[in-house]
Amino acid sequence: GSAGVDLATSVDVTLFDTSVVSIPTGVFGPLGDGNAALLLGRSSTTLMGLFVLPGVIDADFTGEVKIMVWTPTPPCTIPAGTRIAQLVYFRPNPPARAGLTRGTNGFGSTGVPHIYWAQQVTTGRPNLTCTLQTNNQKLTVTGIIDSGADVTVVS
Repeated sequence: GSAGVDLATSVDVTLFDTSVVSIPTGVFGPLGDGNAALLLGRSSTTLMGLFVLPGVIDADFTGEVKIMVWTPTPPCTIPAGTRIAQLVYFRPNPPARAGLTRGTNGFGSTGVPHIYWAQQVTTGRPNLTCTLQTNNQKLTVTGIIDSGADVTVVS
């Protein structure tokens, strides 16, 4: 059988630029039976130039499931009822966390994400300036960032 359950848009949406857009689905949590799910794009959606950003729908989430999308080639119109994503269910087994109540909010409602360094990807090479200091010596280095999967190199 299929690994996932298709998820469709509940409204017509037009993407006019390359910004990320959150699209309602009309589907509300909880997902049932204590299940959580990965929200992933369908392969056919990606082939059409629409990219679904992956997400996790927690087992205790009670709000509306929304699909985050973007396109590198706007404009892009998505009619209501278009199946662009899928939910892949799983049984969560997290460590115990006391005092955290889910609810209807999503997208960072259980804490602010921490991004320590981020740079917009462009056609140019990404640079980073780093200052190293020890005792009375200070060295400032600007280098090209290689964000490979195994290591990050400042050269």
